[in-house]
Amino acid sequence: MSMSGALPSDLVPEIEAQWQPDPEISSIPESAISDFKKDEQASSIATSANIQDDQDLLQRQYELSQLDHASRANWTKIKKLTVCGVAFLNDAYDMFAINIVAMILGFVYFNDAPGDARNTVPKKWDTLIKIAVQVGCLLGQLVMGRLGDKIGRTTVYAASLMIAIITTIASAFSSSMVRGFNVFVVLFIWRVMLGFGIGGDYPLTASIVSEYSGVHNRGKMMAAVFAFQGLGNVLAPIVSIIVTACFMQNVNRDVLYLDYVWRIIVGVGCIPGVATLYWRLTMTESERFQRLDNNNNLAAETRMSTASSEHEKLLASSPQNITVGESNSGQVAEQQNADSEPQAGSAQLSVPTEPTMHQRQLKTFAQYFGEWKHLKVLLGTSIAWLSLDIAFYGINLNSSIVIGAIGFAGNLATDQPAHFIIYNCLGNIIINLLGSVPGYWITVFLIERLGRKKIQLLGFLVLTVLYLILGFGYHQILEKSAGAFIFLFALAQLFQNFGPNVTTFVIPGEVFPTRFRATAHGISAASGKLGAIIAQGGFLQLTDLGGKNAWINHLLQVFALFMLIGAGATFWIPETKGKTLEEICDESEEYY
Repeated sequence: MSMSGALPSDLVPEIEAQWQPDPEISSIPESAISDFKKDEQASSIATSANIQDDQDLLQRQYELSQLDHASRANWTKIKKLTVCGVAFLNDAYDMFAINIVAMILGFVYFNDAPGDARNTVPKKWDTLIKIAVQVGCLLGQLVMGRLGDKIGRTTVYAASLMIAIITTIASAFSSSMVRGFNVFVVLFIWRVMLGFGIGGDYPLTASIVSEYSGVHNRGKMMAAVFAFQGLGNVLAPIVSIIVTACFMQNVNRDVLYLDYVWRIIVGVGCIPGVATLYWRLTMTESERFQRLDNNNNLAAETRMSTASSEHEKLLASSPQNITVGESNSGQVAEQQNADSEPQAGSAQLSVPTEPTMHQRQLKTFAQYFGEWKHLKVLLGTSIAWLSLDIAFYGINLNSSIVIGAIGFAGNLATDQPAHFIIYNCLGNIIINLLGSVPGYWITVFLIERLGRKKIQLLGFLVLTVLYLILGFGYHQILEKSAGAFIFLFALAQLFQNFGPNVTTFVIPGEVFPTRFRATAHGISAASGKLGAIIAQGGFLQLTDLGGKNAWINHLLQVFALFMLIGAGATFWIPETKGKTLEEICDESEEYY
């Protein structure tokens, strides 16, 4: 098969020299010279002498490194990146449109409520429908991530989209039962299922893009795909403005026409998914995953063919019992005989007493992450993402204040419903364009220059300072200068995205082995959604302690603490800039 790209020229002669067997010892069995001695100081792209003992591993790593150095763009790669980008646009639309929908639901279901409760969804129902997707995402990231490693990324990727399409349509038709659940409970159930489908996109998209991208643009491609989330955030209020404007006259005459509006806004969320469904269904696995899958299948077949009993066949079919080298030799017994009875005149080799290549076993997930050097990386990505999302979703508590400060909040008591909704949507667009969207794309352009770890650490530290300023000076800043508050709020959003919001997605797609990549990324992402649930289900309930918005300043101080924790967790994560996936995840570490 053809390979695009190449290793650095100074490495190629050394690797090619190691590939060529010495003709004088060609009669020596391969098993006698295939022992792999793990080099703890070098990367898995062979540069040290001990890797020459494992020609099979060396060849596999060399070929994979060629894939990782590939940079030539082609239609297949562009199509895959487009599909993955649209997936995040779609996911962001579905997740953040609920903020606008909740506002509209207040007019539809509580337009005749007394006093201040009029046109406002009660906090318990508001919280329920807003955390629904986060709960589903958490479950979907864990389950779909694991399935992506077990049965294939693209198969599960297509399934996650179909789940999202079906549940989006079902959410749009949510209604109260005659006896039993009201519309909010029904909407909650469907949106949990929607979140399950959306959750699969995180680990699977990260794995697919990282495995398809070249070493010099992998971070940029992953960040660009994730940056479509910012476009989804803006698309939701744009669609809401258009739909509301179409019904404006009817809504001003009868507010219950807004029942059509919120259902259309929700239903539009399935259009990007439907548009890319065929491409998802026909997407092929990456070369890395195909090689891993083929090697595992061939190794299992070899073990099955040599097993002498039903019990041995059962053990042989277990993935963790696949041994290195079996997929290429297939002649273990013959090699062992040759090792023990060398032919006359053949060169003599001392066969090491430690396990040879074909005896090395693949580590299970528990064995691999049971080692601290690997576990600390998983903890680092998970704690960083959890810390980030607590503040990322919690800081949105202030968005209504910023919208009011720029004059787009409207007056719930006196404004026409359509006017109130449109103005709030315009305010949402403005505050997203002030900091959030630019932050995504600054990361895209700088991630290969600065590195993932530096951007994440910088973002966490700047956010710590900004939240401390906003927390301890909250009331004074608002009283003296609304402009200063808007500036600091926009700056915080900028450094969320030119910082950990992007890198916490990118890094877990690079730092874990191919066999565990989607699973480990799913665990990291699920930790983030746990943070989102804590922010929306826990901190949201504290905002009005002592009065309207009286506790927000203390919440900002709490967020500053979590930013500091995220910065600390970043030190457990390796820098991946300019490294191939084989360098980052030493393949020899997967065996014992």
